[in-house]
Amino acid sequence: MSAPATTPSSPPTTASRRRRTRRVPVPGVAAERPHWDAGAVVAGVDEVGCGAWAGPVTYAAVVLPRDRRVYKLRDSKVLAPSDREHLAARVRRVALGIGVGHAGNDEVDRLGLSEARRRAARRAVDALPLRPDVVLLDGNWDFLAGYGTHNERLVRGDGRSVSIAAASIVAKVTRDAMMAEFAAGYPAYAFAANKGYPSPDHVAALDVHGPCALHRHSWAPIAGRNQLRLFDA
Repeated sequence: MSAPATTPSSPPTTASRRRRTRRVPVPGVAAERPHWDAGAVVAGVDEVGCGAWAGPVTYAAVVLPRDRRVYKLRDSKVLAPSDREHLAARVRRVALGIGVGHAGNDEVDRLGLSEARRRAARRAVDALPLRPDVVLLDGNWDFLAGYGTHNERLVRGDGRSVSIAAASIVAKVTRDAMMAEFAAGYPAYAFAANKGYPSPDHVAALDVHGPCALHRHSWAPIAGRNQLRLFDA
């Protein structure tokens, strides 16, 4: 008897390929575990606001316990606002320590973005109730060099480390709340919606009203609009 005919499998569709490529990384504890096993206090550090045209750069530092998990932690950028709020509240309940540090738009203008980031990051770690031995940093730049901790850089760390993912969520939720509060004093710019980033409504408001006190006036898009308003005056 001949073998039954088999139907060749269909090649993956474009939609299925897109679903695979869009799979969200799930942070784990591989970066934390060796240090936890050695008895070290490990903090994850991440920031938000570097690319905004208005408002502060905000860093968070989070020390998670090794014996409890906060499930569903992800990079804050892939989470819905309601999920970020929920997870931030859970992190605050479980974490051994949370520190937040800001560098305002005036510091960004006066010192430059790199130095403002260094200061905000140090303020976040200084605000922790316990001193970390090891700090896991998102990205490939050691913005805590010389701080006295053992720093490890993880490219795309908010998708790899639960500590960094927790810090990214706390930083995002904290800064978003600040920008929503600022919005009441500067209603033309819709800061509650765009959080100071150059969304179309924000750019349109700048074209009509010019920059406000929260804008980073040293940045080219803002400085250029200041010059145009002086020229038009």
